Amino acid sequence: MYAYTDFDRQFVHARAAQFRDQLERNLAGTLTDDEFRPLRLQNGWYVQRHAPMLRVAVPYGVLASRQLRQLARIAREFDRGYGHFTTRQNLQYNWIPLVKSADVMDLLADVDMHGIQTSGNCIRNITSDATAGVAPDEIVDPRPYAEVLRQWSTLHPEFAFLPRKFKIAISGAREDRAAIAWHDIGLQLKKNEAGEIGFEVLVGGGMGRTPVIGTSICDFLPWNQILVYIEAIVRVYNRYGRRDNAYKARIKILVKAEGQAFIDDVNREFAQILQDDPAGHEHIIPQAELDRVAASFVVPAGVAPVPGLDLFEGVQPGAYKRWLERNVHGHRLSGYRAVTLSLKRVGQAPGDVTDAQMDAAAALADQFSQGELRVTHDQNLLLPWVRESDLPGLFEAARANSFATPNIGLLSDMIACPGGDFCALANARSLPIAAEITERFQDLDELYDIGDVDLHISGCINSCGHHHSGHIGILGVDKDGTEWYQITLGGSDGSTLSGASQAGKVIGPSFAADEVSDVIESVISTYKRERQAAERFIDTVRRVGIEPFKTAANAVRSSTAAR
Repeated sequence: MYAYTDFDRQFVHARAAQFRDQLERNLAGTLTDDEFRPLRLQNGWYVQRHAPMLRVAVPYGVLASRQLRQLARIAREFDRGYGHFTTRQNLQYNWIPLVKSADVMDLLADVDMHGIQTSGNCIRNITSDATAGVAPDEIVDPRPYAEVLRQWSTLHPEFAFLPRKFKIAISGAREDRAAIAWHDIGLQLKKNEAGEIGFEVLVGGGMGRTPVIGTSICDFLPWNQILVYIEAIVRVYNRYGRRDNAYKARIKILVKAEGQAFIDDVNREFAQILQDDPAGHEHIIPQAELDRVAASFVVPAGVAPVPGLDLFEGVQPGAYKRWLERNVHGHRLSGYRAVTLSLKRVGQAPGDVTDAQMDAAAALADQFSQGELRVTHDQNLLLPWVRESDLPGLFEAARANSFATPNIGLLSDMIACPGGDFCALANARSLPIAAEITERFQDLDELYDIGDVDLHISGCINSCGHHHSGHIGILGVDKDGTEWYQITLGGSDGSTLSGASQAGKVIGPSFAADEVSDVIESVISTYKRERQAAERFIDTVRRVGIEPFKTAANAVRSSTAAR
């Protein structure tokens, strides 16, 4: 993972000291709340429904065990003993008093972490594939490029006050595991026939009120020009993006409205930067700079290919075999695997992790994965450097710490935002719905019979739970102060299982909260009835259409039966 330099450390400590000064002036009354608001937001501090919320950046999802231990300490000493991993590979705290916020920023800086640009109308955390650098289908490791983008975009003065928040995702594998088409900018690393590295650039993806799939505006951009090209994109957005209506301010609206004219503007701006800007050529990435950054992303010392094992030889049916099938993934190095630590279990919200579990996960990383972890898009943790010979020991240790639920990719491995229990923007609660579905579908035999299903839950139209891209999506809506839930089917995040990115289709009027679990059960029962041999849920939905599912869902209405 990226090794902070002295400059990097001085930078985050100086930022923490600056925030402390701002906080002290706000508490003393010399800096008003309105003046302080954009300053705290740019450091990741929100004021939510009940208390301040801090979003900590985890760049492209990579964590060191020492960092996770510090996050555990913060949860224990400043919060209520837990944190929440998000779909954007960050960690959130929900109960830290604002008067303690500067102390927390100092602790984060001590382990090369911060909350810079995890909020505000700026370029947010750069996300990527959690298996970057170890995936067997990888074309180019995206982590060095993601780090260069992170350093370039951090506190970029031109892009600190964009029309709206701005999100970038990058993938370097044949399979898109970063949902790049759902981002403001999606980057796909490629190699051409000559072996040269470049990017396909997608622009204008996003969820929210108007779900839009990103448009490919450049099929192959030489890698060293990517900063210039992104600068051109964001300049055009900064110039023409709407600022009069927050719901129409995302770049997806501009791209959709302008079409080819937007692409032409970007290409003109790109040429202008290179030809006319006094320092435009300086944003072409030197090979030496990429090499400097890439030197941090090498195979860890002590890791080398070894003869592979037959993982299932002599393994009897049971929990360990299921764990091997679901939680253990391929690796580009012979004799190694990547392993997911499931954060989805009965009695705990999706993505939530206690301070004790963070400490335990850090210990597992030290013992089994060279002290490194990854935060996944699906709100789990992943160990990227596990020797196959260590898998039995890791399974026992993970099971002892409640990380070994063999449900990765199954219905109970759902994505969910914090919803109305915490978020001031939410229209409805997500967590009780997630809990009810988890309780109803906790039988592993049944989950394995159902097979792969992406279930995504959002508490409002902002879609932090990515409901649009779920095979089954649940969206909380407000009607006269009452919680209701809209159900969608057939969404895709762009992965091999799901196919090309697309938004799910609504199956009818909203359902009451006490109907949602019954609706999901009826949808699953319809799938079981309609499926062909070995056909997965998403394929059945696309083959038969949503009408059979819609009919079944409407048949279980109770509270809303008369509507």
